[in-house]
Order: sequence, then C-alpha cells, then structure tokens
Amino acid sequence: MLGAATSVLLLVLAGCTADAPAPEADVVDLLEQDWQHVPGVTAGDDGLQVTATGRSVLGPDGETRQADPPLDLAGTHLVVEGDVELTALLTDVTADATWALHDRPPVVADEFRLEPAGLRLTLRGDDLEIAVFDGSLPQDVTDPQPVHEEDVTLADPDAELSVRRSGDDLEVVSGGETVSSTPLGGVLDAGELWLGLSSDEGSFGVRSLTATAGDGGTVALAGPAVAATEPSADGLQALAARTRPDFRVGAAVALGPLAADEDYAQALVGDFGALTPENAMKAQYLSPRRGVYTFEEADALLAAAESKGMTVHGHTIAFSEAMPGWMQELPTGSAEERRDTGEALLEYLTTVVTHFRGRLASLDVVNEPFDVDQGTDLQENVWYRAFGPDYPVVVSRAVHEVDPDVRQFVNENGADVPGPRQDALLALVERTNALGGHVDGVGLQAHVYDLGTDAISAEDLGATLDTFGAAGLDVRISENDVTDAEGTDAQAEQYALVLATCWRSPTCVGWTTWGVDDRYDWYVDEDGAPQQGHDLLFDDGGPTPAHEAVRRALGG
Repeated sequence: MLGAATSVLLLVLAGCTADAPAPEADVVDLLEQDWQHVPGVTAGDDGLQVTATGRSVLGPDGETRQADPPLDLAGTHLVVEGDVELTALLTDVTADATWALHDRPPVVADEFRLEPAGLRLTLRGDDLEIAVFDGSLPQDVTDPQPVHEEDVTLADPDAELSVRRSGDDLEVVSGGETVSSTPLGGVLDAGELWLGLSSDEGSFGVRSLTATAGDGGTVALAGPAVAATEPSADGLQALAARTRPDFRVGAAVALGPLAADEDYAQALVGDFGALTPENAMKAQYLSPRRGVYTFEEADALLAAAESKGMTVHGHTIAFSEAMPGWMQELPTGSAEERRDTGEALLEYLTTVVTHFRGRLASLDVVNEPFDVDQGTDLQENVWYRAFGPDYPVVVSRAVHEVDPDVRQFVNENGADVPGPRQDALLALVERTNALGGHVDGVGLQAHVYDLGTDAISAEDLGATLDTFGAAGLDVRISENDVTDAEGTDAQAEQYALVLATCWRSPTCVGWTTWGVDDRYDWYVDEDGAPQQGHDLLFDDGGPTPAHEAVRRALGG
C-alpha cells in the first residue's frame, strides 16, 4: 500500500490566456451540496470520505469487467459559462485517489459503459495519472481508450496541482511547474460539469471542494432534471387509469439521463406511472464486493419515483448475468462449499430485500431462468449450483420471509407466445408455489428485435394471458421494445397491439417498455462496437409514431 498523501487539486477551466490576471469571483462550496447518492462517498463534519467500492460492469463475454467509477448524479452538478475554477483538498490518500470531471453522465448499458468527454486525475503516491476522454464511441466497448493518457512523477505529491484550460489548451501544473500540456481544452466546454470521486483500492478524504466563477463568467448549482418534472393529465398512465386505475404503464429507467436530460425526465414523469431500475438493482451494482453494499443510485431512483407518485418494480434478485466477481466465483464443488455459498447468497438476498422493504410494489425474484438459446433447460448459474434446480423455491420463500407484501414475479424472454418455453415457465412457477414459494405472476419481456421472427400477434398474446390467468397468475409485459427496421409504421402497430391486448385483459396488470429515449438505446454489434438502437417511444427528446399509436390504443 502506498503511503498517505495530501494534495490540493486546482482545476481551472478558462477561456482566457494563461498569462491573464486572475479575476475576482464568487465561490461555491461544493462540500455543502448533496453527496448522499454517490457510492463510496460519505459526508461528515470535516468533509467527504471516499472509500473503494470495486464497481464494474460485466462485459458481453461474461468475463471482462469494465470499471464504473461513480459520479454525483442525483445531487449537485455545475452549469458553467465562461471561466471557472475548481479547487479540492484531498487528504489521507491510501493507495489511490481519483477526481473526475465530465460534461455529462456516462451511458451505462447492460454490459458496457460509454465514457463521456472529460478528464480523470488519479494520484498514486508521487505518480499522477492523467486521462482525457473526448466522448467519441470506442471500437471496443469494454476498453474505451482516452485521447490522451500520461503518467507524471511529481516532485512533491503534496504540492498544489492545477489543471488549466486556456482556450484550446489543457494544462496540468504541479507546484507552479507545467507537467502536461495538450490541445484538448474542448473536452470540458459543454457548459455542464459532473463531478466524481472514487478510489480503486484505498480511501481518501476531501476537506475542501469549491467552484469559482472567473471574470465575466458564471457558475451555478443545478440539481437533477427530474426534480422539475410533473405528470401529464393526458399521459399514457393517465389514459390507462381512466378505465383501469390499478394498471401501471412503466419504463425501465437509468439514473444518468433522469438526472441530466430534461427531455428524458419529463417524458418519464409525464407519461409513465411506474419505473423499473434498468441496472441499478442488479447484483453487480448493489454489492460489487462481498459484504459491500452500494444502494445509493438505486435509492435515488426510488426517491425520484416516490416524489412523483410512481410505483417501482424491482429488478432483480436471482439472475445469471450482471453478477459481481465475488458472486460468480463462489465455489460449489463440494457439499460444504454449496452450503457456504448458499449462506452467502441468502445473506445478499436478505440484505437487499430488507433494504428495499416497503418501497417496491413488485419484484423479479428470478430473472431469465432458462437457457439463452430459447430452450427449456435451466441455466446452471451459481444459484442453481448452490441450491439445485428448485432454487426458485428457496429464493421466493426467502424474499417472502423478509417482505411478505412485495408481489413476486419470474421474468423471462421468449415466453410471450404459446410454445415449449412458455409451458416450461408456467411449470416452473407452478412447481415453485407447490413447494412453498410465493410467486404471484410472470413477466413476459416482449422484446421484438426482428419483426420477421419475434412479432407478437393479438391472438397469441391473448391465448398466453388466458393460460396464465387460468393458472391464477398475473402477467406483466415487462420489457417491451420493438425494432424500427421495418419502418416506424410497423413498429407503431406492434407496440400498440401488445399494449392494447395487455390493457384489455384482467390478467395483465401492467406494461413496461425497456427504456425511455433512443438517445440511450445502445447495443453491441458482432465486432464489439457500440451501435444505437431505435426501439423506444421517444427519439432525441421527441415522441415517435409508436408513442402516438399507444396513445390511441389507450383512447387518447
């Protein structure tokens, strides 16, 4: 472990030249703002304390992990015009200390993170690592490369550090000496600054953190975009509730755009009455290290929902994907190992369900139990290996013991139409309940990636709802999205058909689309490169024809 260090980091974003006189300016104390929803950051009387969380995103290959350092998304960010200066005093650095500034939050998808423009300074002893990102799309989503990367050995790691943007130049200065200069000042000229504090392996304190407006410039504090939104009297939720007051129209939601994008936030609150955390309640986000829990971002989503009168569907407990490394690596080779692993999994389950008790209307207790090739075999994940093929019974009973009021669902893809996979899902749920489980229904994902192979007819979906209803089970359309590859008219028709069929059936208690706006709809192609999808009800802040079609389907 490296020795403790104290460093003052001075960040100067200035449109003036390097030799211009220092302007007089007002100072904003950022330590007095809201940091409660930043994983690994706690506030105290003497400032902030930052500890390592190990947050990472499991990549598409199921092995590669991409670092996911947090930003202050739900608290305070800066709106900047002209010159501004940020100053931080970092103390008691053990191992490493990272301070990041970005022009917007990252896009965090199921299996990767798209790095926004900005810079990251990491102090390790007397070594300063400088990484500058320009926000361009990477060739490999699991390995985003900075446009500039440099390691500098500091003569005095306790000396003042400065990062100065002078016109198009970005300079790093230590103790009055320039140690790095690049023509990359434009990475921080978008008008907003989002701050992040993190550590890979250690901890550090932040004893001061201020922002100062330069001569002729302004710096203002801003909260999350969702705070200024209101439900719409003729939104999708309001339309559905005219006939079915308990029916919920929902969307999968990420905290980054909810905090940073006014269009996204208003679309969500204006049209929807329920949200599903897209990623924030998956195991790799809630417990990146064994015994370490980072509920902050999920809590921020729930707080936003509660403030707007929205219900929350939790997603998810037992799942083969999006697991932290410690959970993936739990041993199951012997009876003793399976017992110990079972105890670790149930400890995780109990901690999570206890934390969210009373705040969730429903919960996916098991997500995608069957194989990824649209078959009927159970995936042999760590839950299966620890508890056997009846692991859903163990999970369901444990959830019920902690929170008997949350409604339980098993969520699966490819079971939207009659067939062997649907039969297997029904049999799994019925067996789970026969053995003492408490599953209330199923989630049918209704992903329509290809209208030629995945299209859902009203007849098939109606028969499906009748099948589960006859078994005494509720149904949620849980992750509906539809490709526009065959045109927006075909996309709109499929969206409207699925929602209308669900809404008209007493068995179907809710409909959720898997996202809000195509701005944040990204996937990985066969070469590992990110591609933007066009599958949702909003595109670049405006409603799509599909949105208008579902409005009409609900009587709007």
